[in-house]
Amino acid sequence: MRLKEALLYQVKQEVVECNLCWHRCVIKPGRRGICGVRENRSGTLYSLVYGRVSAEHIDPVEKKPLFHFLPGTLTCSIATVGCNFKCLHCQNHTLSQTGAGVEHIPSTYRSPEEIVAAAVQGGCRTISYTYSEPTIFFEFAYDCCRAARAKGLKNIFVSNGYMSREAAEMIVPFLDAINIDIKAFSEPFYQDICGGSMQHVLDNVRFFRAQNIWVEVTTLIIPGLNDTDEQLRSIAEFIAEVDPDICWHVSAFSPSYLMTDRPRTPAERLQSAREIGFAAGLNHVFTGNIRGQGGEDSNCPSCGKTLIQRSGFHVISNLLKSGACPYCSEPLAGVW
Repeated sequence: MRLKEALLYQVKQEVVECNLCWHRCVIKPGRRGICGVRENRSGTLYSLVYGRVSAEHIDPVEKKPLFHFLPGTLTCSIATVGCNFKCLHCQNHTLSQTGAGVEHIPSTYRSPEEIVAAAVQGGCRTISYTYSEPTIFFEFAYDCCRAARAKGLKNIFVSNGYMSREAAEMIVPFLDAINIDIKAFSEPFYQDICGGSMQHVLDNVRFFRAQNIWVEVTTLIIPGLNDTDEQLRSIAEFIAEVDPDICWHVSAFSPSYLMTDRPRTPAERLQSAREIGFAAGLNHVFTGNIRGQGGEDSNCPSCGKTLIQRSGFHVISNLLKSGACPYCSEPLAGVW
């Protein structure tokens, strides 16, 4: 196993405090943090997943999902194993929840330069750090981000938003876009279902948008847990208060991992969630994991005309002219 000394930690005798995320794990010698992939070896904290790529694909950028960031382009998506959350409904649990067994999980070693070369060869304009939580492979992601920038590529995080402020400030100069999950508007939900805290996530949404990073937000709507009008309205109002141009993706849940006792989210609930978002003042609300009824299209907030038509993760048509509506000349917020 190739080891890489971790960033963002402090040594207190032989005990280390990891400052990569808001758990701020205090790790004794021979032990690992909550993520399962950062280990204290005699007072030095190491990343066990540097360059150990367990998932690598070329995707439409819409799959992240990012709808107002270079639409219709390809992104090189990479991930290692491990996560700092323990979501009971995780749809990528074979990656995220296997950090403790990192030595035994299939992976391929990739250098940052190899990742960038693969992205260029694949016709990608961006690299996405996704599938599992990019914060936990921060050292590798950080080096890839710097190498990507040197070759003119942009960088995307798809994140639970639980990175520490130190990590967020460190990645900002090399980050172009981030999709952050707001999983619910409830501290008990975050504590019981995810193993984290909501407020730190909300703070990071504010932080990244204030740094002029393009931010989109995703909420997976789980029947009986986070799907009340009150919950959804609270999320929408929070996003609108930060920036009404932030795209909000409301996505359908399907039973997975340790949460197989819940039904799939009805299409009607997604449509009503979309309406709640618009009523709260958001300009762009999209439905995910369900097709049709216009929930995937980008419309002009001024004249209402459809500007970008989508089917699933694919752009069918894009009528933007220099980032503006061709009908009324209103600029559409995003990175085009």
